[in-house]
Amino acid sequence: MKKVIIAMVLFASVMFSVQSQNIARNALGLRLGDNNGFGTEISYQGELSEYNRIEVDLGYRSQGIENSNDKNNAFKLTGLYQWVWNIDGGFNWFAGFGGGIGDRSTDGFFVNADGVVGIEYDFDFPLLISLDFRQEFGLTGDYDGSDIALSLRYQF
Repeated sequence: MKKVIIAMVLFASVMFSVQSQNIARNALGLRLGDNNGFGTEISYQGELSEYNRIEVDLGYRSQGIENSNDKNNAFKLTGLYQWVWNIDGGFNWFAGFGGGIGDRSTDGFFVNADGVVGIEYDFDFPLLISLDFRQEFGLTGDYDGSDIALSLRYQF
């Protein structure tokens, strides 16, 4: 049992020492997603520590309602806490969780819980490009689904 605990501690310390990427102190840009429609979000990322950051997105989503010609438009604000791990060079992957609030044209106010996972590339110049998958779970209202998005952010 002692050997297992020592092995786990050594493994964890190696994993944390291998992560040698730098998270930009600030990054601002656009997140272009789909969630059964098309949406654009103004996206901000801020460094919390060497391996953690927050992401705040404010956006508009236009969705068609199934079996209808009506549009279901939504404004939403999403906040996410993320962990970032280096893959190789400028490539990182990240995962996190958070939540969002918003207003839909058909259903009104909603609150949701979100999970996100993605991959990003940090260029030598101040550009960060990422592809992520966000799962949204409706807590109140009827707003949930899967969202795949491409983001471009300027780092400063």
